[in-house]
Amino acid sequence: SSGINAENGDFQTFQHYFKQINLRMKPILLQAHERSLTKILYNKDGDLLFTASKHNLPNVWWSINGERLGTYNGHNGAIWDMAVTTDSMTLCTASADQSAILWDTETGKIMHQLTAKSPVRSCGFSLTNNILCVTTDKAMNQPCFIKFYDVRDGTQLENSAPFREIEMTDSKVNRMIWGTVEDYIITGHENGELRQYDWKTGEKIKTVHEHEHLIKDLQLSKDRTMLVTASKDTTAKLFDAKDFKELKSFKTDRPVNSAAISPLKHHILLGGGQEAMEVTTSHTKSGKFEARFFHLIFEEEIGRVKGHFGPINTLAFHPSGKQYSSGAEDGYVRIHDFDQSYYDFEYDF
Repeated sequence: SSGINAENGDFQTFQHYFKQINLRMKPILLQAHERSLTKILYNKDGDLLFTASKHNLPNVWWSINGERLGTYNGHNGAIWDMAVTTDSMTLCTASADQSAILWDTETGKIMHQLTAKSPVRSCGFSLTNNILCVTTDKAMNQPCFIKFYDVRDGTQLENSAPFREIEMTDSKVNRMIWGTVEDYIITGHENGELRQYDWKTGEKIKTVHEHEHLIKDLQLSKDRTMLVTASKDTTAKLFDAKDFKELKSFKTDRPVNSAAISPLKHHILLGGGQEAMEVTTSHTKSGKFEARFFHLIFEEEIGRVKGHFGPINTLAFHPSGKQYSSGAEDGYVRIHDFDQSYYDFEYDF
């Protein structure tokens, strides 16, 4: 094998090799958003890439060539989160305009608009696509709520009447995803807590407090057994998605806005950077706006990809692991296809 033996302290060579690989990747640059990116999302098949920003128009693109297929017109505020059903038929967008919209993905028509009394921060479909969960912000004299809708029940959707609401009396939910199985959701909170809630009973199942600051992103591994968190406390952490045991920690020198687990290699991808208002210069190096690859097992940084002119806010791996996309404060989305040397390289240990 052409791999490098870790026992010989040869990790630097691996880092050097990895950087060589990255320099040869030519990204596809997507320009459609007038404001900073908030969320990018692949569908299950990986042929579609959905992008959303602080502008009110989410977009959908072919992931293979970056051709724009259309926009979803109906919100009046920033889009904070998106979710798509496993069959790619329905898209949900969560917006600062105090609503979540369910769209027909193909036609761009609004199927239902769920209204709330404060901005909608996150959204997600259960594994069967039958239950939609949305979370709302603590704002405008309203507490933060977690709301559950049965999407098979048109009355719930038409009347914005969830079958269950959980009120957050303490720290607000910043990110929410469905857990390993359909039984529970995972929430990342403003105070750095990670929690599980049973949607059938509304009860809190588990809490861990491993982060010191706001959790900005939650993503599961492809087999849904591992969870990666990204936090403003400059770390990303890998957890067992079921029992919340902390498995690994990835330390950086800047807030981490997004983290993703490769479905193909033992790699974790992190993105972040200084807050936009703290950046005084547009030089790409000064703000440290690279996407950073870490080895999942050794917790070592193994490479960086430059390109954005502002902090990376959102990252996603293609379901095949052969591509990744990043969206940043600069309003651009960059699609990177890995070249052959990325797959050829084996790391022996």
